[in-house]
Amino acid sequence: MKKILIIRFSSIGDIVLTTPVVRCLKQQLDEVDIHYLTKLQYRSLIEANPYINRIFTIKDKIDEVLLELNNEDYDYIIDLHKNFRSQGVLFKLQKSSSTFKKANFKKWLIVNLKIDRLPDIHIVDRYLKAVEFLGIKNDGAGLDYFIPEKDRVEITSLPALFLDGYIGWAIGGNHNTKIYPVEKIIEVCQKIKSPVILLGGKEDYEKAEEIKKAVGERIFNACGKFNINQSASLVWQANKIVTNDTGLMHIAAAFKKEIISLWGNTIPGFGMYPYMPGFENRSNILEVKNLKCRPCSKLGYKKCPKKHFDCMNRIDTAKLVQLIEL
Repeated sequence: MKKILIIRFSSIGDIVLTTPVVRCLKQQLDEVDIHYLTKLQYRSLIEANPYINRIFTIKDKIDEVLLELNNEDYDYIIDLHKNFRSQGVLFKLQKSSSTFKKANFKKWLIVNLKIDRLPDIHIVDRYLKAVEFLGIKNDGAGLDYFIPEKDRVEITSLPALFLDGYIGWAIGGNHNTKIYPVEKIIEVCQKIKSPVILLGGKEDYEKAEEIKKAVGERIFNACGKFNINQSASLVWQANKIVTNDTGLMHIAAAFKKEIISLWGNTIPGFGMYPYMPGFENRSNILEVKNLKCRPCSKLGYKKCPKKHFDCMNRIDTAKLVQLIEL
């Protein structure tokens, strides 16, 4: 029995993007135990994953679990985070390990000098290269997301208007320059006929209330009312998903949903667009191409550095309405 530890501490989307590695290791190796190390707040993302035998979590420091990890006597450690903390685990456990190639310098080039040397390869395929030495091949099955039974949201619990189908709209994000503006969401929602469930965290609740007040009963504010697995359940049952470049986009990709993704200061070229091999036609990317200031960051800012926020404000709302109504 081989024993393998996978490391990815955060965050929602990045962890979901590691699931093909988990599945391929479990299915393509004989008698293997897969363990996963992540942050405590992200445990629920993988707690129902049948390919993972054991989950270790930390709040702040790796020392919290180091003794337990050392006792496991791993055959291999696969570092899919590749930061100071994950490298610390490798150093302290002293086991055979592998990691993936980051594209930080190439991202710096396009962000700061607008020189595009980005590799034409999705992050999932870069992750999978970290386990090629074990004979692992991409099975082409895409991402996984497993919703615990206790977190499945019954569609009958929603208002009557939403029982015949709805659009799920993930309105949040870790950085404001990756978030489609409220006034634009209102403009689009007022032009479409479909009911819309707004998805996000507690921090998005007031913004969602503003949208609901402007549009009316066709809006259901789910922000902050459901945990991540329950939100995933709502994504799974939606007709389509409209989303910023955020974690729920990758959860929607795991379910092979039709996705309309809205891109602000980040670009799909960073390699983290919806990953749906065989179902690429279900991914619709809306972005403002050839904008001189874009991308302005590999992550994002609180405010647009140029103060015009053209990367989001100039997205074609008519095209967005058309894609939603198709």
